[in-house]
Amino acid sequence: MIIKMIVTDLDDTLLRTDKTISDYTKNILNRCREAGVKVAYATGRGRSASNIAPAELFDGRIVMNGALAFEGDKIIYRRLIPYHIARPLLMACDKRGMKITSEISGMHYSNFAVSDEWSYITNYEIIDFSNHGLDAEKIYSRIQRQEDAEFIKGNLHDDLYLIMSRDGLAMVMHKEASKSKAVNALAEHWGINQSTIVAFGDDMNDIDLLQHSGIGVVVANAINEAKGAADYMCDINDNDGVAKWLEQHVL
Repeated sequence: MIIKMIVTDLDDTLLRTDKTISDYTKNILNRCREAGVKVAYATGRGRSASNIAPAELFDGRIVMNGALAFEGDKIIYRRLIPYHIARPLLMACDKRGMKITSEISGMHYSNFAVSDEWSYITNYEIIDFSNHGLDAEKIYSRIQRQEDAEFIKGNLHDDLYLIMSRDGLAMVMHKEASKSKAVNALAEHWGINQSTIVAFGDDMNDIDLLQHSGIGVVVANAINEAKGAADYMCDINDNDGVAKWLEQHVL
């Protein structure tokens, strides 16, 4: 098979459970790049992803489920939620008593202390959403009840969509912010055909990426919905499944 671009999710896919990348996987990614294959990651995380995915391993990076795509520090793709669309949803969820956050440029604007939920997030500001005037890359909320997810769906603007992660994180995105669209933008920038892209994932927010790449591969620890969208399955993340597949099929 001809592979010219590798795109991988991070959490529970490329990363081990302890959020590290093994030396074996690093070596395989470097060998792929030396062979002329572009390597990128696509994650629901924000800019903090660079803290766990070393920049020197990747030619490109996609964050916020596809709201932003970078080559180095250069923005290749960006799709934001306009504040006049974001604010009514934020206010409705706040009035309901839900913990909710609007994220932009690495800053989290929230109605609660975000670090109490995620200790590694320290750059947040508790605000009054009625005075909020900033566009968002992503809006997110930790869902405790299914009714809260339904409430978000019922208050979504037509230009937005909701995606749920396996750990109960509700993420609201612009309809043009998806991993597959951001990957296509990077591929076009590099002159790479979609049919020569292999993508790796495990969760709901990887399904469109798996379906719209030339080859979709899930790790064995993926959710069933992701497995149903893939062409291949590799070993689990803790056993370096992504790297093993690349060594066998690319190198």
